Amino acid sequence: MVNDSYQYETVQQKKIIVMVPYPAQGHVTPMLKLTNTLSTDEYRPLIILPEFLHRTIFGKANPRTTTTKGEKIKCVSISDGLDETKPRDFSAIETAMEDHMPRNLDRLIRGLMRDGDGVACMVVDVLASWAINVGKECGVIVVGFWPAMLATYELVSSIPHMLHTGLISDSGLPKFQGHISYPYQPPLKIEHLPWLIGSQATKVARFKFWARTMDRSKLLSCILVNSFPNESQTKVNSSKWASNPNHGPTIYPIGPIVRNGFFENLPFWEEDESCVNWLDQQKPNSVVYISFGSWVSPIDETKVSSLAKSLEELKRPFIWVLGPGWRDGLPNGYMDRIGKFGKIVAWAPQIDVLQHKGVGCYLTHCGWNSTLEAIQCKKTMLCFPVAGDQFLNCEYIVNVWKIGVRMKGFCIHHVSDGISRVMDDLFMKKRMEDLNERIMGEEAISKRKNDIMLFVNDIKSAQLLSCNYNYK
Repeated sequence: MVNDSYQYETVQQKKIIVMVPYPAQGHVTPMLKLTNTLSTDEYRPLIILPEFLHRTIFGKANPRTTTTKGEKIKCVSISDGLDETKPRDFSAIETAMEDHMPRNLDRLIRGLMRDGDGVACMVVDVLASWAINVGKECGVIVVGFWPAMLATYELVSSIPHMLHTGLISDSGLPKFQGHISYPYQPPLKIEHLPWLIGSQATKVARFKFWARTMDRSKLLSCILVNSFPNESQTKVNSSKWASNPNHGPTIYPIGPIVRNGFFENLPFWEEDESCVNWLDQQKPNSVVYISFGSWVSPIDETKVSSLAKSLEELKRPFIWVLGPGWRDGLPNGYMDRIGKFGKIVAWAPQIDVLQHKGVGCYLTHCGWNSTLEAIQCKKTMLCFPVAGDQFLNCEYIVNVWKIGVRMKGFCIHHVSDGISRVMDDLFMKKRMEDLNERIMGEEAISKRKNDIMLFVNDIKSAQLLSCNYNYK
C-alpha cells in the first residue's frame, strides 16, 4: 500500500516527475541530487522509496524537504513486503522490487493521474528496472537514470556479446582467465565483472539480475548518465554519446551531479561531526582519509588488522570510517594507542572531510560517488576496489586519468609507499587540478545546466523519442 501521509503542498498545475531510485545509498544519493535539478516552475519531483528505506532516512526527520529553490519536495513510501526482522540483503531487496512494489507503484501513479495531478514522466534508476514496465503500462514516459560511469553501462550492456563470443557462460561465469577490453576502455580482469560478487550461487543470481535489467532497459528512449563526456580522454566524436536507436536507448551525460544544497546530509547513518574539529588541529595536507563505502562489508578482519597495524606504525594522522560491526580485526587496545594521531568513526560527513585543508589523500573503495567527491575536492586517491563497478572505476583513476595509485595490500610497505606516491607526486596533483577544471569548472557547470534544461524542455514538449541534444 502507499503511505497515506502523502499530500501535495504546492500548486496543482505543476506536473509531477516520479523518481524511482534503486534502494541503496550509492543510488539514492545521486537521484536526490538530480531531483533538486529537475525541480522547476513547471515540474515537481516525487521520490518513491520502499518502506524500509523510507524509515531509515526519515524515521526521525520530516520527509518534506526544501530544495535550493526554496520549494518542497516529497518522498513517499510504498509497501515493500519485507520482514522487519530479516536483513535487507540483495536477495530480499530483489524480491521486494519484483514481487511487491510494482503493484503499489502502479496504484500510486494511476491515483495521481485520476486525481488530476499530471505525471510528466518517470525517471527510473536502471537497476530499479521493475518500475519501467509499470510506467509503460500506465502510459507514462519513462526515462532511465544511470548513477555511475557510462563505461560501466557499456560494459554491462555487452553481456550479449560476452555470451555470443564465449567469454562467459550462460550463468555469467568467466570461461577463461585474463583481461577483457572494449573500445575506449582500459583492460579489465574478467573476474572483476560487476556481478562476480560472493559465492558462485550469488554470482549467478546477480548475473540474472543484471541480464534482466539490461533487457528491460531497451524499452527506455533515453538514459541520463551521472558522468561527463569523454571519460576516456580520447578524441572521440560526440556522437559516441548517442546510441543508435536500433541498438538501445540514447545516452546523455548530465554529470557529475555533485552536492548542491539539497539532501546534503542524508541520515542513512549518523555522521560524526567531530571529524571537522579534529581536522582543524592537524597540519595542512597531512591526514589520510580512509573509507570503503556503505554498500557491502568492505574488507575482512585480516585486512582490517593489517591496515590498522600499518597505520599505527606509520603514526601519520588519519581518519578511518569503520562501522562497529567491522572492528573485530582491530588489535586489542588499538583505539587508545592511536588516540594522539588517529581517529576512527562509524560514519563521517565525507564531503566536509574531503574539502578540509588538513586532508592530503583519500584511501577509497572507488565507488563512483566517492570518486566524484574526491575529484570535486581535488584529493588524490589510494585505490582499493572491493566489488561491482569499483574495479573499472579504479582502472580509470589509475591508468586513464592518473590521479591515484592502486593499493596492492595493507602491509606497512604498501601503505607507506602508496601514501608517499599520492602525497608527493606534484604531476599527479596537477592532473587532478586539470580534471577538476574540465568536469567541474565554470564552463562545465554552465554546460551541465544547459543540458538539464534541454532535457526538461523535452519533457514539456513530450518529444523525448526525438530529442536531439548537442554534446560537443
